[in-house]
Amino acid sequence: MEDSGGDLHEEKRDKTKEKMSADMGSDLRRRHVGSMLSDVPSSSDSSGRSSSNPISTSEPEHSSRCQESQPGSYWLCRLVILRALAFIYCVAFLVALQQNKALLGQNGLLPANQYLQRVRDYVGDGVGWATLRYSPTLLWFFDYEHSINWSLDFIAVLGLVLSSFVLLTGRANMPLMATLWVLYHSLVNVGQVWYSFGWESQLLETGFLAIFMCPLMSLQLLPCNTPPPAMVIWAYRWLIFRIMLGAGLIKLRGDKCWHDLTCMKYHYETQPVPNPLAYFMHQTPMWFHNFEVLVNHFIELVVPFFLLLGRRMRIAHGLLQILFQVLLILSGNLSFLNWVTIVPCIASFDDPVLAPLFSTATRTAAAQVQAKHKGQHPGFWCRVRQGLHLALGLLIAYLSIPVIQNLLSARQHMNTSFDPLRIVNTYGAFGTVTKERTEVILQGTASADPKGVSVVWEEYEFKCKPGSLKRRPCLISPYHYRLDWLMWFAAFQTYEQNEWLVHLVGKLLINDNATLDLMDHNPFHGRYPPRWVRAEHFRYQFSHPGRKNAATGKWWIRKRIGGYLPPVNLEILAPYFRSHGWNLPERL
Repeated sequence: MEDSGGDLHEEKRDKTKEKMSADMGSDLRRRHVGSMLSDVPSSSDSSGRSSSNPISTSEPEHSSRCQESQPGSYWLCRLVILRALAFIYCVAFLVALQQNKALLGQNGLLPANQYLQRVRDYVGDGVGWATLRYSPTLLWFFDYEHSINWSLDFIAVLGLVLSSFVLLTGRANMPLMATLWVLYHSLVNVGQVWYSFGWESQLLETGFLAIFMCPLMSLQLLPCNTPPPAMVIWAYRWLIFRIMLGAGLIKLRGDKCWHDLTCMKYHYETQPVPNPLAYFMHQTPMWFHNFEVLVNHFIELVVPFFLLLGRRMRIAHGLLQILFQVLLILSGNLSFLNWVTIVPCIASFDDPVLAPLFSTATRTAAAQVQAKHKGQHPGFWCRVRQGLHLALGLLIAYLSIPVIQNLLSARQHMNTSFDPLRIVNTYGAFGTVTKERTEVILQGTASADPKGVSVVWEEYEFKCKPGSLKRRPCLISPYHYRLDWLMWFAAFQTYEQNEWLVHLVGKLLINDNATLDLMDHNPFHGRYPPRWVRAEHFRYQFSHPGRKNAATGKWWIRKRIGGYLPPVNLEILAPYFRSHGWNLPERL
């Protein structure tokens, strides 16, 4: 009996210790979650009492039910979207900072200050409403005539700093995201051909919607009084729907190779800036290229409708679209096009799907904020915000009318904006696939006579576009070399259609450092500038693995088509420069 009594006492002590241990563990978990919620502002409940924690620790059953986010919540989704978008903004502003002075600066290839002056002359409104509507940019309020370089750098640096803050912290509010949108708008609207790509409008539309994802002023990570609005989530879904369906329809209405399933036979070789994997993808058998086209049609024409078929199909849509974009990133250098396309795809996922991307503390904090918000009655500012989101929905619906008409039209336009702020746009890609790759190769010579028997022409190399036959294709996505892309377009046009190309040649005749920073190799580096520069036209093809050219280290083979720009010197170019208002280059 004594032993039995001792066992009972021991059992009681063990149970007491277990209970104390459990209580201490529970207390530690609450403190850990509390640290995550320190960013969440306190608010009053329906009876007017103030509560510092979203979930009362005196209700353990209720708390345990809220440790995981519920389907249909988008608190974590907002964090992923904002950080993903901030990354794209970082890349875009970095490209602007490193390239804009040479492209758009005072002595750039297409000076932005001259463009703004032409806009003023055309509109005839000074810097009034009509001028701002024609070209919305902050540069109108700078001294752009004398300090365009400083102005361009200021916008790029400010944008880079703000987007880096959002990327690193995940915190954002409406003024911050609106500032990023206005800053990038200011560059796009003076960028001329350098910013004429569809992904510029796509980034602006994606960035505009992000403004309304955020709280008005709070920079809290999980602002409990500002849930991610359903209107914006659906606006992002409408965006990715239009992007993919527009891309699919433009193909069906465009090149016949999309019908006979042969387009991918040409795409890898003829895309603007191929990467190393594109070389090997080009070598795959024809049946595989046929299969690729079928997959493309399925992803662009069928999968978008998954968004309308419930939560599970939306998740499948998001996974398929993101996988598709990743494959495109791996097989080509399409700037940040595919990266920014991934951003609206994220709206296909609610918090339970995205939860594995976050720490336990963040998931728990998001779940508790969600539970607290469900128990609140909408206040005045909540009602105001709901009204703002309703107005946003009506605006998007109104601006979508010409976009829908364009999608349904047999004469569908690709990558077009129907409003000056580019809030709702139409998209598309590769409606026509070029069957042969041609390249413009710039060459210079120090010879006095460009037609002499002993003349030696030396080639310039660009950062990424094909040139030297033995240079491996580059891998730069999401970065964007704007000059390289424009050289691809110039190859199936003429130099008369690309006045910037003539300006580029003039810069090469004086070894202009700012312009040469846009290029990879200057054969006259450290030497006297060339006396003459010309442009030759070549047809390029990938070499074939196992054959002679590939065995000697050549990625490309080429054949001369003919001359593109005849040999010119400074004297010949002087009248052309004067007619365009460009500074006459002087030989150093």
